[in-house]
Amino acid sequence: MSSQIDPGLLPLYIHLYFDEDVWQEVVESLRTRGLDVASALDAGMLREGDHEQLLYAVSQRRALVTHNRHDFEEEHRKFLEQGLKHYGIVVAKRRFPTTLVTANLIALLNTVTAEDMENQLRYL
Repeated sequence: MSSQIDPGLLPLYIHLYFDEDVWQEVVESLRTRGLDVASALDAGMLREGDHEQLLYAVSQRRALVTHNRHDFEEEHRKFLEQGLKHYGIVVAKRRFPTTLVTANLIALLNTVTAEDMENQLRYL
């Protein structure tokens, strides 16, 4: 996000957290576009488990982006069963080129708000 955005609108924007499965190139590409992104590398969360990654994303009020479909579908299910809230999980296909993952994420960010993403599991 750019510094010219009205601070009153900030709650509408999705803040992203990338687990270590997602290429750092995607993170940097979004960062250069002014988006608020963080990664497991930034947070010192490398080699932490999937549950810990999601808990960290929740603590930062960020939607988690991963390539790890199976494990995060399970984490999503557990959160819902326990009545817990997360800020979204986005699963991107690993085989896509990084430019396509980046473009798909931007398209998603342009169509949904942070509130829309709460407790959602989305696929790119």
